[in-house]
Amino acid sequence: MALHRVKIFSLFERFWHWSQMLLIVVLLITGFGLHGFHNLLSFEQAVTLHTGAALALLVVWAFGTFWLFTTRNWRHFIPTASGMWGVLRYYSFGIFRGERHPYRKAYWRKHNPLQALAYTMLKLVLFPAIWISGLAYLFYFAWRDIPDATAWLEGIALVHTAAAFAILTFVFIHVYMLTTGHSFRDHVMPMITGFDEVDLTPEEEAYLRKDEPEQIR
Repeated sequence: MALHRVKIFSLFERFWHWSQMLLIVVLLITGFGLHGFHNLLSFEQAVTLHTGAALALLVVWAFGTFWLFTTRNWRHFIPTASGMWGVLRYYSFGIFRGERHPYRKAYWRKHNPLQALAYTMLKLVLFPAIWISGLAYLFYFAWRDIPDATAWLEGIALVHTAAAFAILTFVFIHVYMLTTGHSFRDHVMPMITGFDEVDLTPEEEAYLRKDEPEQIR
């Protein structure tokens, strides 16, 4: 295995990442406004922007899910126990002692075990929770006549808000992680250029140089 600069993030993957970031920020700002945390927007403006950003994000996630399965990139997000303890130990105290990160990206495995677990929980738990609750809230007019509809709506609102705060926590941790280890620029540039340093086997390197030379530097 040897380190090489390889294009591991496609153009769509980078667009998916940055568009999600922008839309989630809009949703958080408008959501806090709807809860009265600020007065940057009127209630009507906040509702309109929140609904529009949510629907746009739903479209982005739908295309993202289609892309993950058609390109088989879903494999990068499968959690594994192998190497998990080393990564947990590193982030618990090894990072504060200047130790080297125990995980090195591979061509077939872009995310370390902890990242894979976090992204999987985000995609399979938090995102569905906020989408199902949000759509149920948005289409309340369609089921408001069922028994105890108001009580159900209050519960749905609590689930939606709890999921939003959990996603906000993920965002804070994600940004914090960009300040650890390598420089902030080294962490961010792969999501701009698509290229990052990864371990390649001799066979992987030979394949890329022969069949996809534009993917390796």
